[in-house]
Amino acid sequence: MNAMARKKNSTGSKRKFSLNPLVWLWRIFFWGFFALVLLQLWYLAQIAVWTHVNPSSTSFMQTRLAEIRKTEPGFQLKHEWVPYDKISLNLKRAVIAAEDSGFMTHKGVEMEAIELALKRNARRGKVTHGGSTITQQLAKNLFLTSKRSYIRKGQELVIALMIEAVWDKRRILEVYLNVVEWGNGVYGAQAGAQHHYGVSAAQLSSYQAARMAGMLPAPRYFDKRRNSPFLARKTGTLQKRMYQVTVPK
Repeated sequence: MNAMARKKNSTGSKRKFSLNPLVWLWRIFFWGFFALVLLQLWYLAQIAVWTHVNPSSTSFMQTRLAEIRKTEPGFQLKHEWVPYDKISLNLKRAVIAAEDSGFMTHKGVEMEAIELALKRNARRGKVTHGGSTITQQLAKNLFLTSKRSYIRKGQELVIALMIEAVWDKRRILEVYLNVVEWGNGVYGAQAGAQHHYGVSAAQLSSYQAARMAGMLPAPRYFDKRRNSPFLARKTGTLQKRMYQVTVPK
């Protein structure tokens, strides 16, 4: 009898700890979803803090710094924050004209641009276009990486919507202009203006601003090819278009 009782207990124990595969899948899904929600809340908390506190660095900056320091251990990024009113109106206009002409009216995402990018990616068989607004670019720069994927794009969209919900357009443009790359290890309007023209961000002329805006989104490429005919044509086009856009006051 004792042997039979032990056998029954052993069988019951196995049943007790042998979970159905569906239960395991449910648990994995639940904890994965929970971790994803926590991540979004962390992003949202950072955005809320940066409403009034200027970010000292970004994910893009840290990634680029780590890359450069593999060959130049003592390298320091060039980055100096300047308030919105200390950035040339020319640069604000030129960047919006170059990167996101609908900046003042959209809610952080332009679905038509995304649909067009998806069609281009489908034709090429890989992710080469993102259809990003300034807000999406800022979301990517602050929190993500330059690696192209649809998962990263989805996260970028979510963060962009958070930014638009918490910040006004002036703050979005202010932060963007202070963290965007304008050369190898050169970040923000102030460092960019000094790097390219030896002036402050407030002193940029219409030509200088249009040329800097024209370097986006490939500033390192054009920093090495300053006499690029393509950049010259784009600069001329932006000089004509920049006065047609509205910027945050």
